[in-house]
Amino acid sequence: MYKALTIAGSDSGGGAGLQADLKTFAALKVYGTSVITSVTAQNTRGVQGRYDIPAHFVAQQLDSVLGDIGADAVKTGMLANAEIVSTVATKLKEYGINRLVVDPVFVAKSGHFLLGPDAWEVLKEELFPLALVVTPNLDEAEALTGLSIQSEKDMVEAAQRIWDWGPKFVVVKGGHLAGEEAVDILFDGKEVLRFSSPRLLISNTHGTGCTFAAAITALLAKGWGVPEAVGRAKEYLRQAMIAGRPVGKGYGCLHHLAPYYSWEDD
Repeated sequence: MYKALTIAGSDSGGGAGLQADLKTFAALKVYGTSVITSVTAQNTRGVQGRYDIPAHFVAQQLDSVLGDIGADAVKTGMLANAEIVSTVATKLKEYGINRLVVDPVFVAKSGHFLLGPDAWEVLKEELFPLALVVTPNLDEAEALTGLSIQSEKDMVEAAQRIWDWGPKFVVVKGGHLAGEEAVDILFDGKEVLRFSSPRLLISNTHGTGCTFAAAITALLAKGWGVPEAVGRAKEYLRQAMIAGRPVGKGYGCLHHLAPYYSWEDD
């Protein structure tokens, strides 16, 4: 049995955060466990409130899961504040986690901040060096590097700068970049790989970043190499987006289990 752990915030609307991660793990046939960093009051329109879990209790959850069940790969999402980031980094080092995917979640799709700027440096200094893969979107890559990203060339430069902080691979997600293709850039310190697919003109996009990173994590847990995992995760995300539905009044949700059934089935 393959096992993956998500360390992330809870989305009460079910579309992003650890709920999206666990659905993705299940869809890719991996047993999922979770450590909650923050509980949000959230729906498809935005984040109405949040309660960050005390760092010592995040540590206790990590001990419970990793001390018993273990994990073949781990993903971090919303880490809420600098103390939690540092606590997570310490525990992952303690348990020798080497297949770590860091999704540097700063801002929700609705524009609500999920990680304070005071934690950005801690993220770069303590967590990035432990990561096998870091998966920023364009806004996160700009915030981390200070670059204005307007082209694929800029994406490559951002990936190179982030790689200098220690991760073995960096995926800069270009879904927000204008053009007919949705392009992601993967950099491993030497080679740049380009992953592209036709752009989907749909609004079922709540939780896309979480889902993409979770899919990479699940595939790494099963022993896939990073480039292969990124390519397969991109295709899985595309299928989930196409099958998504507008469940609320904001951004529509993905259908994480689309490979197995349609919502129109009885």
